[in-house]
Amino acid sequence: MPKSIAHVFVLVVVVLTFAGCQALTGETLGQNIDDTNVTAAVKTQLARDKVSSLTRVDVDTTRGVVTLNGVVESAEQKARAEQIARGVGGVKSVINNLQIQRSQ
Repeated sequence: MPKSIAHVFVLVVVVLTFAGCQALTGETLGQNIDDTNVTAAVKTQLARDKVSSLTRVDVDTTRGVVTLNGVVESAEQKARAEQIARGVGGVKSVINNLQIQRSQ
């Protein structure tokens, strides 16, 4: 197979692969990358927070909507996690599913 045909074949395979990914997730490659970056930024900001220990918060992002899941120790921590997430660029809205479980 000549090199140019092989390159075209590889390109077609890559395009079809990404098209399949969009069909499965409903997101384009660009949206998926944006959501991954938002998730990483929210996790980083939660970990850096000096006021609360928010390391047990799971973050998922779909089309700019951040979902927070996990356990925190107080209503203040729950509110703080949401506040931090809302402050990250690219976040359209936040769904706060955090549960409060006081340490004993």
